[in-house]
Amino acid sequence: MIMKLKNKYLLLLIVPALVLGACSTILEPENENNSTFNRVYDDPAFAEGLLVNGYNKIPTIDFLNPTSSIMNEVATDNAVANDKFNNFLRVGTGQWTSQFNPMSVWDNANRGILYVNLFLPTIDTIKWSWNNTNLNRMFKDRLRGESYALRGLLRYYMLQNHAGKSASGKMLGVKLSDQFMKEDADFNVARAGFNESVAAILADFNLAMQYLPMDFKDITAATQLPVAYTGVNIADYNKVMGNVSNQRITKRIVMGFKARLALLVASPAFSAGDQALWANAANAAAEVLVCNGGIAGLDPNGHKFYESARVEAVTVAADQKEMLWRGPSNSTSSTIEKNNLPPGLYGNGLVNPSQNLVDAFPMANGYPISDPLSKFNPAAPYAGRDPRLSAYIIYNGATYQGKVIKTGYGGGVNAKDSLPTSSRTGYYLKKLLREDVIFQSNGSTTNKKHYAVHMRYTEVFLNYAEAANEAWGPAGMGSVAAFSAKDVIADIRKRAGITQPDAFLNGISTKEAMRDLIRNERRLELCFEGFRFWDIRRWGLPLTTAAMGVNIDKAATSFNVVEVEPRVFMPYMNYGPIPEQEVLKFSALEQNAGW
Repeated sequence: MIMKLKNKYLLLLIVPALVLGACSTILEPENENNSTFNRVYDDPAFAEGLLVNGYNKIPTIDFLNPTSSIMNEVATDNAVANDKFNNFLRVGTGQWTSQFNPMSVWDNANRGILYVNLFLPTIDTIKWSWNNTNLNRMFKDRLRGESYALRGLLRYYMLQNHAGKSASGKMLGVKLSDQFMKEDADFNVARAGFNESVAAILADFNLAMQYLPMDFKDITAATQLPVAYTGVNIADYNKVMGNVSNQRITKRIVMGFKARLALLVASPAFSAGDQALWANAANAAAEVLVCNGGIAGLDPNGHKFYESARVEAVTVAADQKEMLWRGPSNSTSSTIEKNNLPPGLYGNGLVNPSQNLVDAFPMANGYPISDPLSKFNPAAPYAGRDPRLSAYIIYNGATYQGKVIKTGYGGGVNAKDSLPTSSRTGYYLKKLLREDVIFQSNGSTTNKKHYAVHMRYTEVFLNYAEAANEAWGPAGMGSVAAFSAKDVIADIRKRAGITQPDAFLNGISTKEAMRDLIRNERRLELCFEGFRFWDIRRWGLPLTTAAMGVNIDKAATSFNVVEVEPRVFMPYMNYGPIPEQEVLKFSALEQNAGW
């Protein structure tokens, strides 16, 4: 018995020894199969991921994200939020600081630029096609152009959100770097001046335009090939520059952002009324518009770009005439509707348009409601108004999804201040929502296609009108466009449904009166698209206009305008701060004055 036990114990000792001896490599660390940067040079798809990271940092209207730029309207006189903890509401009510800044793009944009700077030097070292020199050349051109364009675009957003005056009064821009900065680099670099930053952005845009086609579009004949690619196989061209690359940045898109940059530079907050800057901004916008058919290129339905039929008609090869640049439309969602529909339609009523914005819509005859010629009736305030009011805002008595929405007394859950999800102003958002997204009482949802909007042609028309009026007056025009600011506004208002002839517009003859009208048209056409917050600042207008609402009696005969929420801003807040933690980390960085 003892011998048997001894043999068992001996066996237990021998077997592990044999196993470990025979398989000693088990104790050696295996390759974890993690990718290193060297994979960039061997795998074109992996390398291109660096560029995609740059695209992912673009700030724009994101319907899936309730904290996106659609929400910054609630920090202005255009709207409020019914969520008292909303970050943009906090900005508008005095809580905006350099430590708390939902408007900041500093970190995201700098990360995007880092990826682009890492990608640019690799473009020439990678074989984008192993056996086709033409494909290889075109891929390099396209990717180089996209890289310069994205870097310029990210710098533009940083400039818009963070440029400002130093304590000494110098206009500061952003940090500039054209090289990838490794971990041992000196990150303690001062911000460039405003003009130097603008020059760097323009340099990026101009380089991008040398490499990018006007549009990514399939061609069918050799005569359609750009001169630089004469003799290239049509099928090869389409593989790189055709529909397959649609929604990536193009020369046309870069031209649009050059025009937006020029308008920012010419605006009162950044210039001293230099007429040459206004003329430059007008001509830059005109170049985009002329390439799209001039004033005839205004989409007859462009102000309703979000409506269901127009969104559903979009494909990779066919787009709305209104879209200069948009995101993909191949996914479905209902987030923006869930956030903003009235509670009676099972929404959360998040963004509430203000009475201020409602009052900005003229009557259908084109006259402001404050003008006696408008024939505005305070007892029936929504009757006979500019049709854009009913297209963009749900007001008391409006019908949506076949249901009458009552926001006045007796309106149930939709009435003002009834529930935490009810409107605080007496109005609900309608613009950007698809009416065919339905929420049922049992919790089921109808999801539909949506897409992010980066730039619409209507914006470019309004950019042109603003700059052209400042440069040459209401009826003047430069050397690029054969139409004036007044021509543009006339067509936009006609499209909206203003009664023709437009007597109010026809009576305007001064730059000052035209300026007021252009700014108001911009407020209406671009509402809830993230412009108002920045427009007020670049114009140098008062920031402290309170957001108003309306109390409506049961009979809907009494409309009492009330203050809903103050706007608390100091004068220095015309310019946004850079993150305070960056100033604390880097002594060379100077904060904007006041922050």
